[in-house]
Amino acid sequence: MISPKAIRTWAWVHKWSSLVCTVFMLLLCLTGLPLIFHHEINHLLGTDVEAPAVPAGTPMADLDRVMETAKARNPSLGGMFVSREPDDDRVWYVTMSPTPTSTSGLKQVAVDARTAAPLAEPSLDSGFMYVMYSLHIDLFAGLPGTLFLGLMGILLVVATVSGVVLYAPFMRKLGFGDVRRERSTRIKWLDLHNLLGIVTLVWVFVVGATGVINTWADLVVKYWQNDQMAEMIAPYKGLPPPSTHGSLQKAVTAALALEPHMKLGFIAFPGTSFSSPHHYTVFMRGNTPFTSKLFKPVLVDSQTGQITDSREPPWYLTGLLLSQPLHFGDYGGRPMQILWAVLDILTIIVLGSGLYLWLKRRNPVVQRDLTEPERLAEAPAGANP
Repeated sequence: MISPKAIRTWAWVHKWSSLVCTVFMLLLCLTGLPLIFHHEINHLLGTDVEAPAVPAGTPMADLDRVMETAKARNPSLGGMFVSREPDDDRVWYVTMSPTPTSTSGLKQVAVDARTAAPLAEPSLDSGFMYVMYSLHIDLFAGLPGTLFLGLMGILLVVATVSGVVLYAPFMRKLGFGDVRRERSTRIKWLDLHNLLGIVTLVWVFVVGATGVINTWADLVVKYWQNDQMAEMIAPYKGLPPPSTHGSLQKAVTAALALEPHMKLGFIAFPGTSFSSPHHYTVFMRGNTPFTSKLFKPVLVDSQTGQITDSREPPWYLTGLLLSQPLHFGDYGGRPMQILWAVLDILTIIVLGSGLYLWLKRRNPVVQRDLTEPERLAEAPAGANP
């Protein structure tokens, strides 16, 4: 049995870790809800790209033609990335920039993968989903905002663990799921808060932990660049970057020949953060729902079209790649999306009820309605039992 002093200590930890992070967690839950259904929302808003029907058996267009189409729409920009949706190979998305390392002035061109015809130029910095994503990822504050949200995620994990510790002494005289409807409003909300907190416990812990991991994405990628990627491009160290680059299609064909049982994920152009000045980096992915989230880089010399290196991603990058889709429920199709949405809404209720309980904590009528463990939890952490 937990001593009264321990109850007060854990209650202090739970209260302040919850209070500090609750407003930001509410924001993340509210913005995360539409992100679970981002494909469906983009379709309803008419912002997704629809590929026209073509005759069955139409071959895929040469990627060099695709790049020519994108270049014609933005002649002053150079290629940065080429990607496509995991479940739709009909559209290539070509991201272009003033320089390979630019973070502003980016443009994207959607190109039909069968005909190399331009389809649209999706906006990268406007729209409802852009606002939701930016608020959820970094509060429009870049890396400092991302790391701040990571700290809030750590506090959420602390609040979750401390809430579990407190659950047993609070509920030892009640059956699981009991809500004392005959008691005060605050007591009813306290019971509901405890019930929903336990019901959503695993989900909150998983989403909170993966969210924290995701906030380290930039740092993890930079470490990978200085670790494994640096080893892969070491033979080119000190060589001047080439003034021109060869065929993109040749590089992709070489990567597909190396990994015939994998699919093409995305391509990073020479000079970008995921490549080197001398290489196209072709990221291959698996064929199963699980392995499709993992990417294996294949470095192809941009002038000769020859593969120079390819390695399985290290454990820390694998952990990041797996945590990102798990955070948004992007593993089990529509059923998992619905489950994630329901648990998200329940968590919003848990967070909101926690704020309500704190605001009502000094009501003298409410204090008389508390049980002994509840009164101990209300007491200052250093007070004597």
